[in-house]
Amino acid sequence: MRVSVVVPCYNEESVIEETNAQLNSVLAGHFEDYEIVYVNDGSKDRTRDLLLSFKKDFPKVKSVHFSRNFGHQPAVSAGIKHASGDYIVIIDADLQDPPALIPDMVKKAQDENANVVYAVRKSRMGESWFKKMTAKYYYRLINSMSETQLPLDTGDFRLIDRKVANVFNNIEERQKYIRGIITWIGFKQVPIEYHREERFAGETHYPLSKMIQFAMRGLLYFSKKPLTIATNLGIALVILSLVFLVLQFVKWIFFPETFVIGWISIFGAIIFFGGIQLLSIGVLGAYIGNIFDEIKNRPEYIIDVVE
Repeated sequence: MRVSVVVPCYNEESVIEETNAQLNSVLAGHFEDYEIVYVNDGSKDRTRDLLLSFKKDFPKVKSVHFSRNFGHQPAVSAGIKHASGDYIVIIDADLQDPPALIPDMVKKAQDENANVVYAVRKSRMGESWFKKMTAKYYYRLINSMSETQLPLDTGDFRLIDRKVANVFNNIEERQKYIRGIITWIGFKQVPIEYHREERFAGETHYPLSKMIQFAMRGLLYFSKKPLTIATNLGIALVILSLVFLVLQFVKWIFFPETFVIGWISIFGAIIFFGGIQLLSIGVLGAYIGNIFDEIKNRPEYIIDVVE
């Protein structure tokens, strides 16, 4: 049995040596055959040099280097593509997800004959109240709108077996939402709980803007309900406007002394319905944008070198 660990990296010079030390220690202590696949996502610091230096002392380390920064999800995709293990574990380089949990994940997969073991966060240390709250309700929102029910309180930290990896590698989408795709693939998937630690060193590479972009990708790629909501909202507002016109007509007939002709109601209606139209066009435009990205058929990432 061979175990591969995929580690996407972007500007991780402050933590990558400790990450590598912990991963090698855990894996060497539990598995005879293993590999660590680092994917350097166009880092601008010393991450690349450090990864290349690992080859001298750690022969089971492999590094894949992108030509530029393509993003976390393409980095994970590349890591899965270059991993040769029977089991593949995806883990970030910042040590918030504990390498020590990997043997338990492999054991759980074997004991329960599972194809996927996804890690569920019981607690999240060192994160703001805002981030915890938005993460909690984001998954519940996407599940209320998605045809594919995603596990709550999870990230990309998970184990997949070779069967799932082969299916994943044959999926040709460019803008992947990996945790959603793996859930969509199916087979037997089981949870394992853990406590998420603070980042070991450095700063997060997922500011609010990237979090929103990532959340929108998950929502738009796994649900057509925003289009349905826009349509239903439009129908409801048309009906509401017709009822309003009927009531005004009745008022004009039976209570003419109370009927006031003014521009405020007209102006308000124009703004209201104009906003709804822009909202609907925006939702439709987001879907069209995703289609545009896919039909360009560009590669998901470009590899500079594999060491």
